[in-house]
Amino acid sequence: MVVNLSSEHSLVSNWISEIRDTSIQNDRLRFRRNLERIGEIAAYEISKQLPWKTVETPTPLGIHESKVLESQPVLATILRAGLPLHNGMLNYFDKADNAFISAYRKHHRDGSFEISLEYMSSPALDDRIVIISDPMLATGASIVKTIQYMKDEGTPREIHVVVAIACTVGIEYIIRECGDTIKIWCGDIDDELTAKGYIVPGLGDAGDLAFGIKIQS
Repeated sequence: MVVNLSSEHSLVSNWISEIRDTSIQNDRLRFRRNLERIGEIAAYEISKQLPWKTVETPTPLGIHESKVLESQPVLATILRAGLPLHNGMLNYFDKADNAFISAYRKHHRDGSFEISLEYMSSPALDDRIVIISDPMLATGASIVKTIQYMKDEGTPREIHVVVAIACTVGIEYIIRECGDTIKIWCGDIDDELTAKGYIVPGLGDAGDLAFGIKIQS
């Protein structure tokens, strides 16, 4: 399942417009906050599909039968760019467990790159609902490697992927490599990917826009 949160107009499409806009991108605080907002909306939409149970809630005047989450998800993000999106989801899933993965593009002199995954800090994943966030889904290689690594460590019940902007190429790659049981939630979807693996029109490097330009060793 693939959900495009901008398929119909909402505040999400307004925030997506702002994170794309070069005249607004130099405001890092605003850029991070917009990613955080997108994460909050994604968390709310995903929550509608998660298992729930009924509990008796005592109030000053009686007992109310309330619908609550059956269990808390594991919120996972890819460092460093995924942090604002992750924080937005954590604002809503405020009791969730968390996982952090250091997957990044390791560039070669010929212009090619490979995905290097050197670190993961995670709770037990067996029978857990896992939500992985990363602002950009370009080739899909980072997400696929992360999913494969997590499956080596445990057997999640469900896996959701949350991104601000996705490319159709990356979506198709995830489905091809990981199966169509992965649920992908996108702030918006673009169709073009450059030879170097950048989304067009996209928005640029989300990590640099959120936290400053990095050196590439």
